[in-house]
Order: sequence, then C-alpha cells, then structure tokens
Amino acid sequence: MTTARDIMHTGARYIPKTETLDRAAQMMRDHEVGALPVADTDDRMCGIITDRDIVVKAIAHGQDPSQVTVGEICEGTPRWISADADIQDVLEEMGSRKIRRLPVIDENKRLVGMISEADVARHLSEGQIATFVEQIYVTS
Repeated sequence: MTTARDIMHTGARYIPKTETLDRAAQMMRDHEVGALPVADTDDRMCGIITDRDIVVKAIAHGQDPSQVTVGEICEGTPRWISADADIQDVLEEMGSRKIRRLPVIDENKRLVGMISEADVARHLSEGQIATFVEQIYVTS
C-alpha cells in the first residue's frame, strides 16, 4: 500500500500567521515551494498561504507585503492528511476539494511533509492522472 508518507516532500515548515507576506515570499523562495502551511500562536495549522495569494490578495490591491501579515490574507479551513493514509485517500481529499497542495501530519499532529500535484502524478498510472486532473481543474 502506497501511503501519503511515501509520496510527500519532507521538510515542510509552518509560517506563523503573524509573519509578513514578504517573509512568506522569502521562505517560499528559499525552500523552492509555492505554498506554506500557516500556524497559529499554539503551533496549530490554521491555513495555507500560496504565492498566488500574496500576489492576488495583497500586491494586486496595492498593499505593502512588508506591512501585511500572513494571517490577514489566509482564508478557509485548512485541510491535511495523515502520513499513514492510503494514496486513494490522498486523491479523494485533493480531488473532492480541488486542493493542489496537501499538508501531511504524523500521529502526534506534527507537520511532516506536503503533497503536491507533481508528487501525486509521479505515483499514478496515466488513467489515474487523467481522472485526478479532471477532478482538480474541471469546474461544473
């Protein structure tokens, strides 16, 4: 059985919700990622911020990224998956919610990795990839 742990990228890091958008962008650059899980003051995941969020929700509105915090633009209920979850559960979670990046947590509720579309694609057949892409990108 292929699990979330088998396909995830390790080394994922939280960014505190009190951190500024320019710092989030720097972390994304330094870690070569397009999204960061966001942590509240109790180190619990309270969202995800993407490079697109920074551009569309702040910079495009003329906001200074050194003055806006991650928590100010982070929206929605965060989703994650257990490191021991089967790849089919990963596909269901990402596909049904149209999620392109999914944090992975261990049994102690600690962040241990992230799964991206590319991670998923490397472990699927061509037919599974087609179905997955349709779930993520096709709007009804």
